[in-house]
Amino acid sequence: MQVEILALCDAANDYQGRLCMLGAFDIIQARTFPATHPHCAIALRLRFTLIENGKHAVRLHFVNDDGQLILPPLEAQLEIACSEQIGSASTNLILGVQSLPLEKPGDYAINLAVDGRQVASIPLFVRSVTG
Repeated sequence: MQVEILALCDAANDYQGRLCMLGAFDIIQARTFPATHPHCAIALRLRFTLIENGKHAVRLHFVNDDGQLILPPLEAQLEIACSEQIGSASTNLILGVQSLPLEKPGDYAINLAVDGRQVASIPLFVRSVTG
């Protein structure tokens, strides 16, 4: 299994197997804390090989700089069916996030696990804005 795309963005859509993302970002700024980011999405594209056909569990954890979960885990199940002619298959997954709680400024992370094994992580920098 290969992670082709893991991005935090404003919005995403799967259009006939094409992953369409709008506004990928890695920083959120707020004037006061605790803060809440109203809406965002995780856009994910995974590639599986023929030997990996079958069901797969996907889990995303949003964690703060202390490693504590800031949301319940986001979970999804995938059913992969690669054709022998191509030998691999990609799949897109979009998970919407409503009311992302940000208790304090810091370096957060979004961790991706597939079948119980962490395979990727992206940062989310939360900063205080003055003025």
